[in-house]
Amino acid sequence: MEIRYSRDPESFTRMNSAEIRAEFLVTDLFAPDAIKLVYSNVDRMIVGSAVPTRSLLDLTAGDELRAAYFAERREIGAFNIGGPGRIMVDDREYPMAYQDMLYIGRGSRAVSFASADADQPARFYLVSLPAHKEYPTTHCTKSQANRIDLGTAEAANVRTIFQYIRMGGVPSCQLVMGFTELAEGSVWNTLPAHTHARRSEVYLYFNLPADQAVFHLMGNPLETRHLVVREGQAVLSPSWSIHAGVGSRNYSFVWAMGGENQAFDDMDPAPLDKMV
Repeated sequence: MEIRYSRDPESFTRMNSAEIRAEFLVTDLFAPDAIKLVYSNVDRMIVGSAVPTRSLLDLTAGDELRAAYFAERREIGAFNIGGPGRIMVDDREYPMAYQDMLYIGRGSRAVSFASADADQPARFYLVSLPAHKEYPTTHCTKSQANRIDLGTAEAANVRTIFQYIRMGGVPSCQLVMGFTELAEGSVWNTLPAHTHARRSEVYLYFNLPADQAVFHLMGNPLETRHLVVREGQAVLSPSWSIHAGVGSRNYSFVWAMGGENQAFDDMDPAPLDKMV
């Protein structure tokens, strides 16, 4: 498990592009037959992936957690951006189609991942946060998620938000998770931008051809920076940073948050005319 430490807003302004990428961008997710995990000290969030092909992949705690098993004191959100697969949690099996999400509750002892077809493997994206209460493991499809349609063609930001793990939906201790899908011809997300003073967030970009990219905006609204992000890469976004982006074409991204509350609309706006 890789460990990441986060800069404060002031020192962030002195970082160059390579330093920002090394600290906030996760580039090597979704390796075949591997589980990749990155532990961020911001809200103790773990971001990772599992890509099983011909055999099961078991999720273990590792020395970093000092736990008997991974979910001993944690909850997990697993989102499939690949082919059909399944997730085994203790004595239950959950089929996972494309864009299905599984919430795995605290206390789940055995978690493993499998693909239905080794030639078109599932690509499970994982986000985990500490949990202080147990909630039931729950499967949710895209059609069951709460749908919110936003944006206009004139602003090039027509998009649909699908909320899976949230208040009023799949319950959790602190994890909030879903994904956003941009319409063809739209490229902007999360604009006007905002910060979450009470929560950190992570963005996973997908549905991007290999020769396309998203320019992810981050930093203090008065000292903005950007990251060039490719398919299957994730951005760790601390609470003091804005998060918005523009792509070379339409794309999708999984968002996940954790921190003081679960109120999706708890955000501090960064008006476009005030950003620098």
